[in-house]
Amino acid sequence: MITNAHPLDALGDPTRRQVFELLRRGPQSVGELAAELPVSRPAVSQHLRVLENAGLVTHQRVGTRHMYELNGNGVVALREWVEGFWDEALARFKAAADNKGGTS
Repeated sequence: MITNAHPLDALGDPTRRQVFELLRRGPQSVGELAAELPVSRPAVSQHLRVLENAGLVTHQRVGTRHMYELNGNGVVALREWVEGFWDEALARFKAAADNKGGTS
């Protein structure tokens, strides 16, 4: 699967975040997701496509239904990105605090 969107861009939409949260429960079909959201099935399918392109969701066909679930690799990559951001920000904060403490 070729990903072409950053996961945070995909999660920037409130409905996509809701879909992402619902999939934390486990695999679900478009119909199951649409039943819990204030949007149509075609809209849910479009949101799922964006999440899949960002590497956050995968699907497989089970009979006539497409079952969607969180992509563990994509979720790990998102978590690592966020942790890297915070590690860098905290290191800069520590350096600034150490620098300020040394000038008194």
